[in-house]
Amino acid sequence: MKGSLFLCLVLVFISCLKKDVVSQKYLNFDKNYVVMSSQDHVLRLNGGTEAQLTLDQAGGGAFQSLLKYGSGYFEMQIKLPSNHSPGVLHSDIGSDNVHDEIDFEFLGTDGPSYILQTNVFADDVGGREERLHLWFDPTLAFHNYGILWNSHQIVFFVDQVPIRVFKNLTSIGGRYPSQGMLVQGSIWNGEGWASNGRKVDWSQAPFQANYKSFGILGCQIGNQCDSQTLPWNNQDKWELNPKQQSDYENVKRKYVYDTYCLSPRGKNYRECHP
Repeated sequence: MKGSLFLCLVLVFISCLKKDVVSQKYLNFDKNYVVMSSQDHVLRLNGGTEAQLTLDQAGGGAFQSLLKYGSGYFEMQIKLPSNHSPGVLHSDIGSDNVHDEIDFEFLGTDGPSYILQTNVFADDVGGREERLHLWFDPTLAFHNYGILWNSHQIVFFVDQVPIRVFKNLTSIGGRYPSQGMLVQGSIWNGEGWASNGRKVDWSQAPFQANYKSFGILGCQIGNQCDSQTLPWNNQDKWELNPKQQSDYENVKRKYVYDTYCLSPRGKNYRECHP
């Protein structure tokens, strides 16, 4: 089994203006991020506009944002390792004081494919996993992985296609992330839980994941992060639009194969019974 890649997604707040998106795409890593551990396992490429995280038997690299954020539309370009094996590439935003977290997790397999798992923690232990098969090979090129997070919904996107919607149902007793969160990225050995006990095949090491787009355009905590003057909080971001809804239904029908609300553990989550 390959090493787990635990990547806390370098989330990028995207503004509505194309010129801003372009400028953020080529921003230097060090403007918004700091390496958390294993400096020699985080390699800056192309003048700092790309970062490569490495996992080997000595450990894995990790980084996080300099600031915390309270809402936004986060997007990052990621290219996954081409050497396959059971393992996890984990991308998220998370808080360091309570356990709020929004995750992309890429589960490696013995074959040529990855499984994409998403999860949401809301001051609890999570357990809200959903899994799908990607409709492309994520190792051949960079793809966009995004998260819309406002006070009404969390939407996970892959190449601008919605793959999961998590609504704010606190009005009926559900939980919802509300704490300021860091943007983090890491790659690590997750064989203890990510591969049903199978060991990492270190003959395939090193495992390397690449990131692009290091701009962060969003609401830093301490500000009015629910303000509708912020583009990701506008009323048209409270629901999917008709095209997005159609794409989302297509993904659920063709690619999603496991969701916590339809499993026995769904009875423990109020949002599964609105």
